[in-house]
Amino acid sequence: MGCFGDNAFKFGLFSANCGGGLTFSAAPERWPASWDDIVRVSQMADDAGIEFILPVAKWRGMGEADNFGRSFETLTHSAAIGALTRRIGVFATVHVTLLTPAFAAKAIATIDHATHGRAGLNIVCGWNQDEFDIHGVTIDGQRRYDQGLEWFRIYAKLMQGGPPFDWDGEFYHLRGLITDPLPVQRPRPPVMSAGFSNKGRAFAAEAADILFTTLPDATRAAEFVRSVRGFTAGRGREVDVYSTTQMVCRPSRREAEEFYHYFAEEMADRSAIEYFRRQRGATAGSDTPIGERPSHAASGPVPYAGLFPGTHPLVGTPDDIVAELELLHRAGLAGSALVFLNYLDEMPYFIAEVLPRMQRAGLRGPPPG
Repeated sequence: MGCFGDNAFKFGLFSANCGGGLTFSAAPERWPASWDDIVRVSQMADDAGIEFILPVAKWRGMGEADNFGRSFETLTHSAAIGALTRRIGVFATVHVTLLTPAFAAKAIATIDHATHGRAGLNIVCGWNQDEFDIHGVTIDGQRRYDQGLEWFRIYAKLMQGGPPFDWDGEFYHLRGLITDPLPVQRPRPPVMSAGFSNKGRAFAAEAADILFTTLPDATRAAEFVRSVRGFTAGRGREVDVYSTTQMVCRPSRREAEEFYHYFAEEMADRSAIEYFRRQRGATAGSDTPIGERPSHAASGPVPYAGLFPGTHPLVGTPDDIVAELELLHRAGLAGSALVFLNYLDEMPYFIAEVLPRMQRAGLRGPPPG
């Protein structure tokens, strides 16, 4: 599909709606996620030409430092941020077990009109059970993608428009389905899904325009991209593959490595890490060999404990960062979602030093305006 314009390698701003961002760190410098700061980094990303904002749908925190405990709900977050920006895409992350397809279709279409065609949907088919206990919902780890695919088919049919219809499926029995207005983007706003297992890849091949995934080993990124293309073969569609990168960029490599060690190892939030390990088993890809399941990257910088599993650390000077991004691009990745320990503190240097180098490397065009 080729979402978000012509840049060879695209960026998203990931998890800035959550306290701590996406880093298991108790460092006092970690992202506090105040609303005014979220607005500032969103507008900064918009002005720099970063392609999209991707918030995380969270309902409770992890660990003693309460990482990710403070979080802004994603539909209302994206509507508000969309009203305060001009060009950047705004995704809303939706748990299929918590919202009906009709509710999601109405909400996403509303955001699409409010932003003049900049909305996107990130479908999540499961997360740790503690998150859903808050809502009295039980996740079926074995059938979650089956339910998600049926949910998506209803949602997509609603977005097509037409007369009211009924739906009788395995998971949903619905009457008089219709939505108005239809979205500005046709046939619908872009859909993203996150997944690594074979079931996750198969779901993306059917439902998503973008597969947002973890990299167990950056050296195997090309292999993973080929696998995704294998799932889409014969379906007449393409899925862009994006990774997650923890960005630690400083004028010298030593500065970057020392800061990375400080927040991700010395100040790692051990209680949050242990909590995550206990919960992840419920939604880990049971059809994926253990050696291929999401974990820390095996190549590049040391995968310290505070790095979110599957996140690829990019640590070094601006030239180091661009060299690594060139490797990901050559492996076939369409882009990456960016994570910083503190977005407001670190993004200005990234924008000033990394983006111009990417332009010179032919990975990105000039910033808008």
